[in-house]
Amino acid sequence: MTVIEIDGLRKSYGTGTAVDGVSLRVERGEIFGIAGPNGAGKTTVVECATGLRRRDGGTVRVLGLDPRSDRRELLRHVGVQLQEAALPDAIRVDEALRMYASLYDEPADWRALMDEWGLTDRRRARFASLSGGWKQRLFIALALVGDPSLVFLDELTTGLDPMARRTTWGLIRAMRERGVTVVLVTHFMDEAEALCDRVAIVDRGRVLTQGSPAELIAQGRSDSLENAYFALTGKDMS
Repeated sequence: MTVIEIDGLRKSYGTGTAVDGVSLRVERGEIFGIAGPNGAGKTTVVECATGLRRRDGGTVRVLGLDPRSDRRELLRHVGVQLQEAALPDAIRVDEALRMYASLYDEPADWRALMDEWGLTDRRRARFASLSGGWKQRLFIALALVGDPSLVFLDELTTGLDPMARRTTWGLIRAMRERGVTVVLVTHFMDEAEALCDRVAIVDRGRVLTQGSPAELIAQGRSDSLENAYFALTGKDMS
């Protein structure tokens, strides 16, 4: 079943075009990657798909809803973790989860989420005292507190050390195992290759190609998705 349908999405800021005719489909139960360099338009696609930003053109349907006109209903079923997410330094882990749960009519059990994501021992810890990896665990739990069927994760592992990145990868796989469809925005090609069932490679606001990691590697006649990206575009990911 298709849960996201985007056709010809366009978005501009002033005289600059951030998204220029993006089209893609996301199927239920998959981890779908939107990969590409910083500034490629990936976050703008997510913001338009979740109703956080108004599109200039094209059509978007998420869970059968239009994010622009049905945003309130859509956010009952969708979890979002954006790249610039932050919490007040002094808020405790349990306070944040309880506060987010209060925003939903039928939230998930936030205490169970603390257990599931290993946060119970840190329930009294202040946000500012958490390491990057533990902050990401908290952000994932917050994205799930509304009991969504679809979650958007934007550059979730940026700034994490290699061990914390690998741990976070395991958490993302666990989300899919619990039946959640995941849209993963990343500029790390190794991350997209390791986690995603399918990947759309975006650059300068356009989808250059999409398919399974194996299909994209075959297109680039390479041994990794990062090398395939270079072969297909002539550019590295820096």
